[in-house]
Amino acid sequence: MQPRLTQVFRFTHCRYADGLAELGYAFDDGEELIEKIRFPQAPAIPAARRAAFDAALKLLHLVAGVSYYKAGVPPKIALDDGPLGDATADLLDALYLHGLAEFAYRNKLDLRSRIAFPRLSPSPLRGDDCMDAGGRAMPGAIAEGRDQGVASPQASGRSAAPKLNLPKRTLVPIGGGKDSLVAVEAIKSIGGEATAVWVGNSPLIAACAEQTGLPRLNIQRDLAPGLFELNRQGAWNGHIPVTAVNSAILAVAAILYGYDSIAFANERSASVATLEYEGQQINHQWSKGFAFETMLGDWLHRNVAADLDYCSLLRPYSELAITRAFARLTPYFDSFSSCNRNFRLLGPKPADRWCGQCPKCHFVFLALAPFLPKPRLLAIFGRNLLDDETQTAGFDALLEYQDHKPFECVGEGAEARAAMYALSQRPEWAEDALVARFRSEILPLLKVGELALEPWLEPSLEHRVPSRLQSALAMIG
Repeated sequence: MQPRLTQVFRFTHCRYADGLAELGYAFDDGEELIEKIRFPQAPAIPAARRAAFDAALKLLHLVAGVSYYKAGVPPKIALDDGPLGDATADLLDALYLHGLAEFAYRNKLDLRSRIAFPRLSPSPLRGDDCMDAGGRAMPGAIAEGRDQGVASPQASGRSAAPKLNLPKRTLVPIGGGKDSLVAVEAIKSIGGEATAVWVGNSPLIAACAEQTGLPRLNIQRDLAPGLFELNRQGAWNGHIPVTAVNSAILAVAAILYGYDSIAFANERSASVATLEYEGQQINHQWSKGFAFETMLGDWLHRNVAADLDYCSLLRPYSELAITRAFARLTPYFDSFSSCNRNFRLLGPKPADRWCGQCPKCHFVFLALAPFLPKPRLLAIFGRNLLDDETQTAGFDALLEYQDHKPFECVGEGAEARAAMYALSQRPEWAEDALVARFRSEILPLLKVGELALEPWLEPSLEHRVPSRLQSALAMIG
């Protein structure tokens, strides 16, 4: 099969038993691609949570399909169990279009005419009725607020699936980097009950999770082996919105194990696009941004549980503000890593925790420099990245000087410029090669009044942090 020549991408089945979720996909009438997600020591699903679990599992099936859809990007999407209600289709259309925008840009594809999840036809029924996939009336289904592929709750104007009285505890995803560790310590500072959770088998993340002192939950995601075979056959490949996939996995976990909140550590900078191309905003971090957080959080309230909150605890803060908070967490200095080359599925990994060459290494080094003594920062990285002229192009991209912001999870160009300006005013940094170059070559092109560090350290008011966790924000600011 030539995946790029296929005509239909199919969602074939999803099922769950004894801690194992199985998600099936196919191109045309080809062999199924079956992904497996393993939830360790999974308890029995309480009867009161069964409908919520099924809704979350179906969403996971639909969201995780993005890893497979991109292999062929055929012109039609089909669901073997029938079309979706508007709210679910809206969420998925947005996720696939914006979450795959970088993938499309790099592969010179336009997905805007291709991504359209099947929707139910408009219903003539009254506002508090809906139809199942076979066209049969289901009175009251909209009143329950559920949109599990059978209808949209929007027509009724009512929000919310039932409250499930979920235990007041939080799943905190751990990525091995500074941001999630700040979120952990913020929740610990208010005595909140939380569990460090991660997907995959990274030893580095496992070590960081252990160091938090929190209970730990490690979920395994096994991609379908057939996907790698498709790649060998010339499939399209590239960046996917992996945060969205992990979010859907954790929604299932929250219902299964009993948690009333999922608190990621995505900063406000994640909402800023990397670039604009042919009228479309392209954001490497789209599924970390506030728009996706809002869409998914609202969908979970409507369709899974009214008392399941999905948020980013760090949303009010810039990368620089979060980095300042992390600079106080000295016990983690010798174990954290934000270098994404440590977490790639394929290919070599760095010999130590920092490759020193990638945009994440560049940005974390630059963002920490204003807040740490120079010798301490050099000890973390094992070298001075700002005194290495071979790193010029990488730092220029961070500053958006003669290049756009890298396709990576890094801060805004303006905050990178603020950090570099702060270093250019400090004697211990001013003579390092790239700082000196900034001062002589780039600074004259900028307005000094726009380079202050302090405004980046102020929180915004835009966030979805639930009331019981809001007092944790004081530890960050």
